[in-house]
Amino acid sequence: MSRSFGAESTTEDVLAGVDLTGKRILITGVSAGLGAETARALVSHGADVVGTARNLDKARAATGLVRGRGRLELIALDLASLATVRAAADALLADGRPFDVIIANAGVMATPQGRTADGFETQFGTNHLGHFVLVNRIASLLRPGGRVVMLSSAGHHSADVDLDDPDFDHTPYDPFVAYGRSKTATILFAVEFDRRHRDRGIRATAVHPGVILTELVRHMSEDATQDLMISLAAREAEGETAFALKTIPQGAATSVWAATVAGAEAIGGRYCLDCHVAEIDDETADGVRSYALDPDNARDLWAKSEAMTGERF
Repeated sequence: MSRSFGAESTTEDVLAGVDLTGKRILITGVSAGLGAETARALVSHGADVVGTARNLDKARAATGLVRGRGRLELIALDLASLATVRAAADALLADGRPFDVIIANAGVMATPQGRTADGFETQFGTNHLGHFVLVNRIASLLRPGGRVVMLSSAGHHSADVDLDDPDFDHTPYDPFVAYGRSKTATILFAVEFDRRHRDRGIRATAVHPGVILTELVRHMSEDATQDLMISLAAREAEGETAFALKTIPQGAATSVWAATVAGAEAIGGRYCLDCHVAEIDDETADGVRSYALDPDNARDLWAKSEAMTGERF
């Protein structure tokens, strides 16, 4: 690539001079924050976007100006209910129009202990299993050369997946450990999906958008949010690269970059942040943990996810 981007790059920086006319892109979670900005940026550069949301009224309010351009349609989808995931996937398959990119943006963070409609731990069920079923069910709609972008997080540093106890049936529940497990799972999903589909020219990657105060933190108390800020400052004091707060356009930039601009071979099966591919780093907060890119771990998670959802792909 002739242009380089970094932590402060915005969606408009990444897409400067890029014409996405003729591209069709699915984005989950467009009712606020990163999803709404990702949709805005892609539509403004010519893409046709299908956005999903649990609350369509909220999504309509968040995307009104974008929909006014006639290139964004909305569909209902609740990732915490596999019945609605399957219904949405069936509707897209019946429609039959192909996609160039799927951006799995929706998610929850640090929720109180709870269960999805299907009985899964809330964060693992929503962030991973809902997307696992959705993306696999509509994979046939991806054009050759297509991409899947899974939104992960540096939160994956806090925990590997636990395939023996994914729902915290026997483990004391910790909201950030649960979040870490779910975000490791999104990276591992990208690794295995990439392995399974790259022969068709379809590549999958995972991205960390950065630290952005969006609605994702709605389950965190004021004290917990303050503790997070203190932790980030402490990392910087210890010589680690600090995760400075990003604006929403900066946070959405890596998703847009990975979806439309980055080299497919470079990002396939990898983890990206700040608009570049991260290195494996098991010590600091600057990279991706090795367990999150481990191909055996990815295959084992895939098999476990099939068993949990009752679907084979």
